[in-house]
Amino acid sequence: MPDSSGASPVEAAEPDRPLRILIGADTFAPDVNGAARFAERLAAGLVERGHDVHVMAPAASRKHGTWTEIHEGQEVTAHRLYSWRWYPHDWLRFALPWRIKQNSARVIDQVQPDVVHFQSHIVVGRGLSVEAEKRGIRIVGTNHFMPENMLEFTLLPKWVQDFAVGLAWKAAGRSFGRAQAVTTPTRKAAQFLEKHTGLRGVHAISCGIDAHKYSPNWEPRTENRILFVGRVTGEKQIDVLLRAAALLPAELDAKVEIVGGGDQLKNLQQLAAELGLADRVTFTGYVTDEELREAYHRASVLAMPSIAELQSIVTMEAMASALPVVAANAMALPHLVHDGENGFLFEPSNAEDLAAKLRTVLEAPDDEYRALKEGSLRMIAPHDIQTTLNTFESLYRGRPVADPVTDVESAALPE
Repeated sequence: MPDSSGASPVEAAEPDRPLRILIGADTFAPDVNGAARFAERLAAGLVERGHDVHVMAPAASRKHGTWTEIHEGQEVTAHRLYSWRWYPHDWLRFALPWRIKQNSARVIDQVQPDVVHFQSHIVVGRGLSVEAEKRGIRIVGTNHFMPENMLEFTLLPKWVQDFAVGLAWKAAGRSFGRAQAVTTPTRKAAQFLEKHTGLRGVHAISCGIDAHKYSPNWEPRTENRILFVGRVTGEKQIDVLLRAAALLPAELDAKVEIVGGGDQLKNLQQLAAELGLADRVTFTGYVTDEELREAYHRASVLAMPSIAELQSIVTMEAMASALPVVAANAMALPHLVHDGENGFLFEPSNAEDLAAKLRTVLEAPDDEYRALKEGSLRMIAPHDIQTTLNTFESLYRGRPVADPVTDVESAALPE
């Protein structure tokens, strides 16, 4: 059972010395997803603070081994494991499960870390938690995944998937149960993990963003542009967004920009054509960080129809760019989007409701629209990456922590 109270040997010996940290991840850069981006920013931020950071993750190609990689401008020692491509998915590679304990033991003995921080229980986290526990090394585990999302790509029949979900949650309970501290990005996600694993005391710690890298665009709107950013996969429900766009009044001349890649790209392009939206929907694919910031500046509103967000870094980036957000009322999104303050929530999978909420934003008078933009900036302030790094440093040293307060209270609405 997680217990982040009480000092570890690391703290007792040298409370403020730099730490040697081994981060384990099943997905890491150059993968493009929230978990990979968080692990990359965490590693780089810890290096910038003077810690010796190692990352163990599947190789991004057939080349595997140990070398130095540059992430966010910082040098990180990468231990890339021999991996196989999972072809039902458009980019996923995985470390071989039957070799993960052997590989974990080898890397741990080579690195001699003060703490092991694994980012998922699926393969890498399982191996690292087993081998670190044997050696008495402090373990911190963070959950970014729901088994339901991964099983979408297994090609198993639905009834088998339901059975497999139960087994996956039991496996998660075993791996996270070896950790002295367990975290997940939001309180909602923490409650979800506790419910399905029986764990207690799970910390809600925001993934955090480098808010200073994003800036508002206060220029008057010249068009109505709806932006989606993320993996182009089934659980993101981008089809709902396209159907909603087709319901908007023609006089709005609303355009849709889809940033990201994934296995549903061709299907969605076909759907856009069937809905008569081919000339108003742009699929940009993957973009650079600078191009993404430009996309946030072009947009009038971010649409997040996904029903499986444990936090949604994209939504936070959009908020740091002062974008109003229309998001599904599901999982962690209500923690970030408050009706009438920085956007609106809509009924999940309901294209009509999504269209209505998008229309409310796009048709808002200038003063109301600016208030939504200002609301996003106010509500993103507690999610600064430096607060996240401070909290994880304390967990690594075995110090008690109070979860950062990231749910900004709703502003009082005028009567």
